[in-house]
Amino acid sequence: MAVEHYENFPVASILLPPHLRQPVETIYRFARSADDIADEGDLTPHERLAALAFYNRELDRIEHSETPENSLFVSLSGVIRDFNLPIEPFRNLLSAFRQDISVTRYNTYTDLLDYCRRSANPVGLLMLHLYKAATDENCRMSNAICTALQLINFWQDVALDWLKNRIYIPMEDMLRFNVTPEDIANSKVTENWCSLMAFEIGRTRKLMLSGAPLAGKLPGRIGWELRLVVQGGLRVLERIETAGFDVFSRRPLLRGGDWLSIIWRCLKRRSR
Repeated sequence: MAVEHYENFPVASILLPPHLRQPVETIYRFARSADDIADEGDLTPHERLAALAFYNRELDRIEHSETPENSLFVSLSGVIRDFNLPIEPFRNLLSAFRQDISVTRYNTYTDLLDYCRRSANPVGLLMLHLYKAATDENCRMSNAICTALQLINFWQDVALDWLKNRIYIPMEDMLRFNVTPEDIANSKVTENWCSLMAFEIGRTRKLMLSGAPLAGKLPGRIGWELRLVVQGGLRVLERIETAGFDVFSRRPLLRGGDWLSIIWRCLKRRSR
């Protein structure tokens, strides 16, 4: 399955145990389809909100042990029942997708973290529940990793988000480093821009590293999956830095050599 629209999800990976591949696919289909409602196609904002409201009603039916109307939610109901998954992460995802329809700027870093709490963190929490490893400490580290991944997507996609009239860089940070929306519109890689991006990347890396020990606490395949995700995110940050923080002329992409480096780093951390 393609993952262009929902980058934070390890979708039916070969590293997943066979009994979890179908549940993960089903949860991913829910997340991607809801994300597409908010972002893709030619629907009006009213139509997008109405479609997401239907998703919420389907979750209500699942929560009340009623049969959903849509086949996707019939499958999702089975996954939620079989793995005793909480409903709240699914509702949080829908809340974030609704926000995408109307909110195009974030005044503070706290505002942005609240969005990530609902748009990214539910993915990791659901994975922990699938693995029966949703302890408080594991959830804290998972939230750090998922939020960091979401922020990394924002930093590498500044130009793409601008085409949708969205800026995810907090306005307070842009003001602090004297960067304006017009600078983004004109793809200006100024000294101020570089200082701003260095600041955002620095605290995103710190956040990712604070969650990285989770990979060592999870056994087998999921531990390897998580190591790859963490090191892949860190590698994207390095790519942005080595490109002189120019995320306008070309989006940072990981290539063959990058993945060899990522795998080598995973092996080194595992040996330690």
